[in-house]
Amino acid sequence: MSIEPITGRYLNIEVGGRPLRIYFEEAGSGRPVLCLHTAGAHTAQWRHLMNDAEVTANHQLIAFDMPWHSKSLPPAGFETEEYMLTTEAYIETILAVVDGLGLDRPLLAGCSMGGRIALQLAALHPDRFSGFIAIEASDFQPAWYDIDWFHRPDAHGGEMGAALVSANISPYAPTEERWNTLWMFMQSGPGVFRGDLSFYTRDDSLIGRLSQIDTTKTPVHIIVGAYDLTCTPEDAKRTADAIPGATLAVMEELGHFPMSEHPEGFRPFFLEALNQMAG
Repeated sequence: MSIEPITGRYLNIEVGGRPLRIYFEEAGSGRPVLCLHTAGAHTAQWRHLMNDAEVTANHQLIAFDMPWHSKSLPPAGFETEEYMLTTEAYIETILAVVDGLGLDRPLLAGCSMGGRIALQLAALHPDRFSGFIAIEASDFQPAWYDIDWFHRPDAHGGEMGAALVSANISPYAPTEERWNTLWMFMQSGPGVFRGDLSFYTRDDSLIGRLSQIDTTKTPVHIIVGAYDLTCTPEDAKRTADAIPGATLAVMEELGHFPMSEHPEGFRPFFLEALNQMAG
């Protein structure tokens, strides 16, 4: 029997003038690191790193469920609207969480759509953070699939989502963690994965902003898995090359959800990223 060091609480913020109750988890002490989950998932993707004593010895890891995801309920009246995540709402939410938790220039670590928005914040709000770890992140990838399949009356959106992302998990991932990762997508609420993918596959505004990122003030480190079909190493390299001073690491045996699908494989890359942000 054991009790994990992770604690969970709720934060009340406003986004777009609407009140939201945000669930967040934290572990460790020291330099704060705000962690962003992928599309269609939630904070549990970060559980292994938050339970890692070496990681949390000098860092306070904080992860929160985006509104509509897991324990962060949608806003009042959600039943009358269609969930479609936008860059503007995503940024406003993250900054509201930073303010609400009283974080002073935390590191920002995001995966997939979380990595994409981390790069947007590096371009638009670099003064609010001390560094950016963009995991499975690149400038833009249009969908090669129809995202409407994830919200139809004749299909289970969660299972459809899990089927899609299963191809983005490395064959080296332990079986238990592969299925734990897929389960998070199976839990997704109606239309949530589709709404996240609308942001991820249709908003190409980051491309024109990459040149605004000044890594002499806020470092940017990009990490990508060789088995990621959604953000390939070529996509990540193209993005890193467009950001002067950005660094890139390729994980040969990992896929699109490294902290969740293969925590032991991802661990050294994340520790190295934290070390790079130390200065």
